[in-house]
Amino acid sequence: MKFKVKDMDIATGGPFIAILNHRDAEELDLHSGDRILVNHNSRRTTCLLDISETSKSVPKGRIGLFEEVLDKLKVKDNQSVELEFNGKPESVKHIRDKLNGKKLTYEELLHIADDITNDRLTSIEKTYFVAASYVNGLSLDEVIDFTKAIVNTGDRLKFKGLVLDKHSIGGVPGNRTTMVVIPIIAAAGFTIPKTSSRAITSPAGTADTMECLAKVELPYKKILEVVRKTNACMVHGGAMNLAPADDKIIEVEHPLSIDAEGQLIASVMAKKYSVSSSHVLIDIPIGKGAKVESKSGAKRLKKKFEKVGRKLGINVKVIITDGSQPIGHGIGPLLEAEDVMAVLRNDPLAPADLRKKALMMAGILLKMAGKKNGEELAQEILDSGQALVKMNQIIKIQGKQKKPTLGNYRYQVKSKKNGKVKSIDNLIISKIARIAGAPKDKGSGLYIVKFVKDKIKKGELIYTVYAESKFKLDLAVGFTKKNDGYTLA
Repeated sequence: MKFKVKDMDIATGGPFIAILNHRDAEELDLHSGDRILVNHNSRRTTCLLDISETSKSVPKGRIGLFEEVLDKLKVKDNQSVELEFNGKPESVKHIRDKLNGKKLTYEELLHIADDITNDRLTSIEKTYFVAASYVNGLSLDEVIDFTKAIVNTGDRLKFKGLVLDKHSIGGVPGNRTTMVVIPIIAAAGFTIPKTSSRAITSPAGTADTMECLAKVELPYKKILEVVRKTNACMVHGGAMNLAPADDKIIEVEHPLSIDAEGQLIASVMAKKYSVSSSHVLIDIPIGKGAKVESKSGAKRLKKKFEKVGRKLGINVKVIITDGSQPIGHGIGPLLEAEDVMAVLRNDPLAPADLRKKALMMAGILLKMAGKKNGEELAQEILDSGQALVKMNQIIKIQGKQKKPTLGNYRYQVKSKKNGKVKSIDNLIISKIARIAGAPKDKGSGLYIVKFVKDKIKKGELIYTVYAESKFKLDLAVGFTKKNDGYTLA
């Protein structure tokens, strides 16, 4: 059946949506949430159906299409398309099986990954898959198969030979080791293409922080050029079609505040597998407010990562680190970028904890690459300024950005009594920085001056809050007065 297109001038950022007038839907026995196949000039795509109750939105005989559908079909307003009813994808049955505790095969997981990638599943169906994986768990074979399925439904960056990579499980504010480690490894002559995420619940992701210095939304060919010229890159993985199903699963997980262990492992390993990594270092920080809070949980995760790595032919080394407090002084994109550049410049005021952890991680990666004196070599490269030269080269070739300015609206949080810092709540610190505007407002966040075990006097500065608007600063200040994230002994 043919319908004339009505351009709805709306984008979802995700699912493909089509709208029919309620009278057309009744005649075709279609209902809201049904899937329909829309065809135009040999192009076709599956859409989720919404129903218009009035002719004002979508008149009878027309079909309203959202921007993603128009782009996919290369169709314009008033052009004709053909409609077919399309039943639920086969992956819905597999999701139901997983809910019932069944172990899924590679082919079944591939169906799910493909339908997630191509937006054939509703938000509810994706949520049930995440929930089923969380409640019933994924076996080791399922994790390996799902990792491969996620990679095989997207593109891959192909590099030959030894390719190094690193990943932190997250949950620790300011843990911006990547931007120090990458230039050290690249300066040592090894390939290390780093695709990173943007922040979802944290004040900054590596991509948000790097974007204060260089472009991170790069096309496939440009990334290959950057790596060819510098041995490295630090780009936003979401800008490419690398493991696309993973990003869409993460979007479901975060509102639910769950992180299914099997999916976490598949998520990390898929991203590494998709950029041809041969040697991967994984950092699991533990502590209150980190993603992993216990040593026993970290050890269990470590074993699983190593097993999955072996099955995928990737040399995986896992380290368990202290994630009990923020790392570095800056929390928020610009402030974290300043910390990174201070370490690379060997600035005496650079955060010592960030420098120490980055050198340790770079040293391990260099040992994995065959350099016996890994940490000494890493320190030599950093101290000599080679890492800074390499970082500036990466920035230049990716495309130097005009650096943002620090927020003009500021508030100093001071101690209400004498004492010693007993603990810092990572979640609260992240929350305050986000309320202040990070990561969207790159000049917003926190600058921390007191850490665990530091002595502090009444009225002494603990940290400064920065915001780009008075409204956001006032919100952040109001929150700090209820809970500033610090416990004093």
